[in-house]
Amino acid sequence: MKKENAPALVSGGAGFIGSYLVERLLNSGYRVTVVDNFSSGRKENLQDVLDNSCLEIVEMDLKKEDAQLSNIVQECDIIFHFAANPEVKIGETNPKVHLEENVLATFNLLEAIRKAKTPKTIVFASTSTVYGEASKIPTPENYAPLVPISTYGASKLACEAFIASYAHTFNHRALVLRFANVIGRKSDHGVIVDFIKKIKANPRQLEILGDGTQKKSYIHIEDCVNAIIRVTERFLNGNQTVDIYNIGTKNTITVKEIAKIVASAMNRPRIALRFTRGVDGGRGWKGDVKTMQLSIDKLLNTGWRPRYNSRQAVELATKELR
Repeated sequence: MKKENAPALVSGGAGFIGSYLVERLLNSGYRVTVVDNFSSGRKENLQDVLDNSCLEIVEMDLKKEDAQLSNIVQECDIIFHFAANPEVKIGETNPKVHLEENVLATFNLLEAIRKAKTPKTIVFASTSTVYGEASKIPTPENYAPLVPISTYGASKLACEAFIASYAHTFNHRALVLRFANVIGRKSDHGVIVDFIKKIKANPRQLEILGDGTQKKSYIHIEDCVNAIIRVTERFLNGNQTVDIYNIGTKNTITVKEIAKIVASAMNRPRIALRFTRGVDGGRGWKGDVKTMQLSIDKLLNTGWRPRYNSRQAVELATKELR
């Protein structure tokens, strides 16, 4: 994806995944505009490229209409939409957050794209949670029906639908990426971060939400960004209006196994594990998918290969975050 001075927009570019993507695009010669409201993103995530003359950071809340957004979109042929509230658990207590931060923000961005004078390509960061409790494991991109069990998954599925409809109606193109659990150095939420904080607070006992048998795929951020670049390049060279890719690994790891990895890395291998037993058959919270493994055959067919499996990704991310 070498693009000398080609303009790209990255919404949520100061976030975990977005900041890694921004660095990669800059290294590939793009001129990158980051749009972020810094509700979860941080400028420190971009500290290695802050002095890059091809980077512009615009503090903007996509929940609000802004004429400046239309001007930015007008100048960019490719838009990476990674802005969202990433916390699944908050949906149980404050579902409006996902409606506003995910759906409304996406709608306002799409409106700016609609009003642009030239065709655009939007690359959207979606999630494995759109599948809900899939009956087919590993779950392929054409699995149906999609029945999310969390408001986070519902909001992302709504965004996918809006994006696809705008692409077809207004002659744009859209690439949807459904991520497994992405982990790595800049992550500020998720199970590894939670375990590290809990062990620091209480080195004698580690509380684990649910029964510990929750089993999911994890992908390291390095592998994730490599996959984003590979499938985006493939999409740009094709002619499809809308396409969807799962981004993950070929295996899974349980929450209990992750707890043991984190405890060992923090020199607490014999820490007592206390399971809350959770809700609805051992889930950590309402909306927690018990088993998730994406089929990545379509991704592998692009020639991409992960460096790390789920366990290796967890071990590396734990080392980075510790």
